[in-house]
Amino acid sequence: MFDINRFRIKEKNPELASQALLNRASDMRKELTTVKPAILAHHTGAEFIESAKNEIHFLFSFFGEEVRLKYPSFILCNENNVELPVFMQALILYYFATSNGTSLSGNWVSFADLPDGRMYSQAFQGYTGDQVAKAIGSDIPMFHDRCEKAGGRLFGIADAAHLFQALPRVPLVLAHWQGEDEFPSSCKVLFDSAACNYLPIDGCAIIGNLLVKNVLRSIH
Repeated sequence: MFDINRFRIKEKNPELASQALLNRASDMRKELTTVKPAILAHHTGAEFIESAKNEIHFLFSFFGEEVRLKYPSFILCNENNVELPVFMQALILYYFATSNGTSLSGNWVSFADLPDGRMYSQAFQGYTGDQVAKAIGSDIPMFHDRCEKAGGRLFGIADAAHLFQALPRVPLVLAHWQGEDEFPSSCKVLFDSAACNYLPIDGCAIIGNLLVKNVLRSIH
């Protein structure tokens, strides 16, 4: 694999970070063509397929939706062969560029506990878990309902939690702790401790933000 640090972005604001990802998409495509498809498939958990029409692509799910990354153009399309938004293209390229095949640990940690995450954890919490807690409060049935509608599965931690499969090797958990007395309810997006072997901290921030947007979209 190549040196992903060449493509690192320093902006932790999700909107600005997204723009920085776009600026690197073309270079990442060029670099990815230097890696054997079988290695990329093994590292990312995607399926490498060559159809009867000589259409070659990687097949995998992104937040439960089947998508295809064409090879060797590395253009991302949905199941109807429609190109997806440029921002999504860049995020998936970052996943393919970063993934190194490290086994997931099964150890769930906060954004602050990821490499390089602590300095930006307060901002991340502000636009992820705090937004869910503000919208849902202590209503656990509502939390379950909204998470299920966003594709989550019940998960046995905190007072309530749901597991989401963002990418084949990037699971996320949205956890809810019930408030009491003077302590309000709180929520957090949790990551497998090996997550930065699949997305840099910038990408983790963006994919956590996408998860929360998916959950809150069902409210508004």
